[in-house]
Amino acid sequence: MKDSFGREINYLRISLTDRCNLRCEYCMPKDGIKNKVTHDGMLSLEELYQVTEAFVNLGISKIRFTGGEPLVRYGVVDLMGKVGELDGVREVTLTTNGILLDQYAEELVKAGVNRINISLDTLDEEKYSLITRGGNLHRVLAGIRRVKELGMKPIKLNTVLIGGFNDDEICDFVELTRDGSIDVRFIELMPIGEAASFAKSKFIPNSTVLEKVPGLVPIDREDPSSPATYYRLKDAEGKVGLINPISCKFCANCNRVRLTATGKLKLCLHSDREIDLRRIIREGGDLEQTIENAILTKEEEHHLENQEYIKRSMNSIGG
Repeated sequence: MKDSFGREINYLRISLTDRCNLRCEYCMPKDGIKNKVTHDGMLSLEELYQVTEAFVNLGISKIRFTGGEPLVRYGVVDLMGKVGELDGVREVTLTTNGILLDQYAEELVKAGVNRINISLDTLDEEKYSLITRGGNLHRVLAGIRRVKELGMKPIKLNTVLIGGFNDDEICDFVELTRDGSIDVRFIELMPIGEAASFAKSKFIPNSTVLEKVPGLVPIDREDPSSPATYYRLKDAEGKVGLINPISCKFCANCNRVRLTATGKLKLCLHSDREIDLRRIIREGGDLEQTIENAILTKEEEHHLENQEYIKRSMNSIGG
């Protein structure tokens, strides 16, 4: 399945819920979601499977489940297992904050989840509680240990770089890559939703990582569609990735689209334009044809350099 610019679209990111069990400062309002989606406004697990199957029939081979926090939604591990059994699916992955990971680790492995990305912005217990507004770092670390014990590799830690908060921990995160089971990816803070004002004073470029750790050596990009540029310490097995959505673009190799928990297809993360697939499903429309037509309208590139930021928060889009 190709868009009008010849890019092969083979990667679907599915948000299972906009709910979360944390209240990270740059992502969620302090008091939680104000305008909560009704049960009927969400795609059911059966509908999520239906739309995923349609995408796979059209050539999607990689599925990532995200949220909010995906593991707070009942029944999602079974859904991941069913999706992994679809003919043509090469990889099923999960992005989680890790709070429930220890509880679900064995089930996820049995369901065939290939890889787990864990959002983790600090290794300091007090700072973690502060940025997440009450989260428990020990639960996340227990989850990381458990999936390591179960043999999942690599475990990717996604770290949003926040000036004055965790830039003093960059070296500590990089040191984790000496363990061959862990990769660390530093992500620039995006001015989206709750972070729109937060980011103005906290944004620092990922070049800060290279300044603080001059021993990082660039390595070849294995996947040209990956948004990360990778480096490695000379004596480390794990990788350090830099994802720079603000200071550079990777639109030319974009191979992904997103599905929100309410059934909206987002062709570009940084565009407010959405296609309502929930309506197509519930009215009995031609789902595959709708998706094919939509893919042909995928934007060539975003325009963040002009500060055309989207209105949605990341918890409602999917990380």
